[in-house]
Amino acid sequence: MQLEFTKMHGLGNDFVVIDAINQAVALSPEQVRRLADRHTGIGCDQLLLVEAATTAGTDFRYRIFNADGGEVDQCGNGARCFMRFVHDQGLSHKREVNVETASGRLQLVLEDDGLVTVNMGEPRLQPADIPFDAPAYAQSYSLALDNEEIEIAAVSMGNPHAVTAIVDIDTAPVERLGPLIQQHPRFPEQVNAGFMQIIDFEHIRLRVYERGAGETRACGSGACAAVVAGRLWDQLAARVNVALPGGDLVVSWAGMGHPVYMTGPATRVFKGRIDI
Repeated sequence: MQLEFTKMHGLGNDFVVIDAINQAVALSPEQVRRLADRHTGIGCDQLLLVEAATTAGTDFRYRIFNADGGEVDQCGNGARCFMRFVHDQGLSHKREVNVETASGRLQLVLEDDGLVTVNMGEPRLQPADIPFDAPAYAQSYSLALDNEEIEIAAVSMGNPHAVTAIVDIDTAPVERLGPLIQQHPRFPEQVNAGFMQIIDFEHIRLRVYERGAGETRACGSGACAAVVAGRLWDQLAARVNVALPGGDLVVSWAGMGHPVYMTGPATRVFKGRIDI
């Protein structure tokens, strides 16, 4: 099977994007892993499929596969690249599209300056909706990790996130604690682990250890989850600049009952064709 693809990135979080409307695409988990391999394949954090819509009121279907071959529900940086891709490929000339995902509908807007804004929907905070093993909702939870305990916020932005506040992002034990949080038994579907340093009410620094991918250069849904956590803790404003290793995002959340908006860049790197 020969596939045409486009390599893209959102702040260094990189993707292989495939048009599954104009070519037949049927990939096994093993084939996804091969495409994602940085030594023997194309290399990416996630593979994105652009499919024809299957529900009324949507323009496309958006599917996401992690580098380990597993399909996941949401990827914010990928959503921005998705919008840029369908516009650049001529699949849609709309400046605003609605896409269906495994976790619900997303609204994507191509701004005049080329940035993309994603309406990520309302955060889900009830433990059963994340999912997270806890008797009831709380603004923070204690999580036992080997011989230590950390305080986290548990948030779903269509995928599960555990956010913890740290003093210095540069010395945060991401590589040590990230896998322990990701695979913690209280998260039955595993979780993305976010490490947030609050600079002031309008600025944070963030690193994210993603399930199925490890630490990435940026995580859009993780940036949204971190701002939600900081707002719940009364430590952040309604509009926050999120500095990630790959660059900056702007995340806005007016509070309970309102959706989270994320704005940032999406960049095409190259196009190609591969036999798989």
